Amino acid sequence: MRVVLDGRRVSSEADLHRELARLLDFGPFYSANLDALWDRLSTDVERPVHLLWTESGTSRAAMGPQSFERVERILQETVEQDAAWKLKERFTYELA
Repeated sequence: MRVVLDGRRVSSEADLHRELARLLDFGPFYSANLDALWDRLSTDVERPVHLLWTESGTSRAAMGPQSFERVERILQETVEQDAAWKLKERFTYELA
């Protein structure tokens, strides 16, 4: 599955959680915080999935570099976990 996150719609961490919950169907019990994002991405999101974050520079400027980098770290850790587990179908992401 290919998911496109429009960075123009993400100006805060709350926006990011709202958009990812919608795009990846996190359901009504998603807590909308970084721990919950890790939980969903690392175990609940059906693979394969490629997240394309368009206009990521716009999001980075609006969210601030610290917040953006915390989110990107979770995305990268998810990629690394799938590789370590040698999953055939994996989570990947791309910043554009």
